[in-house]
Amino acid sequence: MTQDLPHVYPTVVHMLADAAWRRPEALAMKFEGRSLSYRELARCVGGLAAELQALGASGERVALICGNSLEMAIGLFAVHAAGAQAVPINPLYTARELTHLIEDAAPIAIIHDVGVSATVAPLVADFNVAHCIAVGDGGRLFDTWRGDDSAGLPEPMPTPDDLASLQYTGGTTGLPKGVEISHRQLAVNISQREARMPTRPDDEIVLCVMPLFHVFAITFLHLAVYCRGTLVILPRYQPDVVLATIEAEHITRLPAGPTIYIGLMAHENFDRTDFSAFRTAYSGSAPLPVETLMRWREKTDSPILEGYGMSESGPVLSFMDEREEMIPGSVGKPLPQTDIEIVDVESGEKVLAVGERGEIRVRGPQVMNGYRNRPEETAEALRGGWLYTGDIGEFDRSGNLYIRDRKKDMAIVSGYNVYPREIDEVLYAHADIQEAAAVGVPDDYRGEIIRAYVVLVPGSSADADAILAYCRDNLAKYKIPATVDVVSELPKTTVGKIDKLTLRQNAVAEA
Repeated sequence: MTQDLPHVYPTVVHMLADAAWRRPEALAMKFEGRSLSYRELARCVGGLAAELQALGASGERVALICGNSLEMAIGLFAVHAAGAQAVPINPLYTARELTHLIEDAAPIAIIHDVGVSATVAPLVADFNVAHCIAVGDGGRLFDTWRGDDSAGLPEPMPTPDDLASLQYTGGTTGLPKGVEISHRQLAVNISQREARMPTRPDDEIVLCVMPLFHVFAITFLHLAVYCRGTLVILPRYQPDVVLATIEAEHITRLPAGPTIYIGLMAHENFDRTDFSAFRTAYSGSAPLPVETLMRWREKTDSPILEGYGMSESGPVLSFMDEREEMIPGSVGKPLPQTDIEIVDVESGEKVLAVGERGEIRVRGPQVMNGYRNRPEETAEALRGGWLYTGDIGEFDRSGNLYIRDRKKDMAIVSGYNVYPREIDEVLYAHADIQEAAAVGVPDDYRGEIIRAYVVLVPGSSADADAILAYCRDNLAKYKIPATVDVVSELPKTTVGKIDKLTLRQNAVAEA
């Protein structure tokens, strides 16, 4: 597609500079009683960027292991402004999960919450990370430059072809892969989304409740600055706080995963909340139940727009358009300048007809450069100018896309990608486990949950509770199996491999 886009900034740093020039006194961000105007935000980003440059960060990577805060939001922009590559990481990760990421990313600096210091410190020593900045209560605060007239965005600014982000996504081998995204890919995707889902310049208040280490939340951090609106950041999802904030702050836009919308509508305050300022909700990361979509619209008189994307695609590929008829179950049409095709699973070359299901392949200016340190997996994902997504979908006659299944072994738990292979490997490392298999099964609230099945070594007295405690020590909370079943044997295929398809079917039948 060649449809023109709204203004495309060279980088998100240029975008912030423009917002600070056009609306210096406008409110840019709010978080737990602290707030910044655009002038102050640019000063804080510039002050931290200069500090990072003095540490040698330009051209290197800086990891941000932080929860939602002004520090995380400022830090993401500052790393870009310093000419470095931002590596956002979940602060709930265990030391085991962090080890591979830090080793692979090789950051020159880590910015992390004070609360995870004990987990991060040994890794800083093990991998010789040159610099470490602890933030939050008891650590650094990044709004100290707000009144400093001498602080400003550093020159020269990054170029469109510089690397902007290294976003880690789960790997089918059990090890996450780092997605290399350039400033051009990041910036053009913002304008592609604006073309499909236009905001009102200088007149938006966006609520950020999704975690800012997640690519979906970062998308709306950028959207708020693009439209020169206000981003209201909450530290975590609490339904009563979210509903109170929607009313008190006159929120106009809310991005969230399906579990959040389900939780909000189940709360006793939902029907009493004033949604009069509200315009649009956005859903991504997992399929949205049609019932949820319909009930939300009925109660709030506003739509939930579903979209589709992944870290490898900048991240957004398609979205519903609120100016068109809502199609429940669809993730909309491809964004401008984005091509999406459905091809046969076997060869990936035969383009299928309307209504036929196959693998989704995509191309567009927002698609990644590749995976860091993974030439073979990059070559497998990027073939002939196309990104092969591993997702199964189909088009209807109007060009609307539907996601039907996944070619790759992956579950989506509360909006987070979970690769059962990683859980298998953690279980196999347990001294009492002889065989193990984890599978994703449908769940009305979380979308999917993980169920694990284990065969114990002969003579072991380990039980499910002990194995779950072991998982809690080695896996982020959303990856921990909902159940562990100790069984005498696992089903096998004719060639002796564990038959996960049968396990999954049995788990669904038992639910």
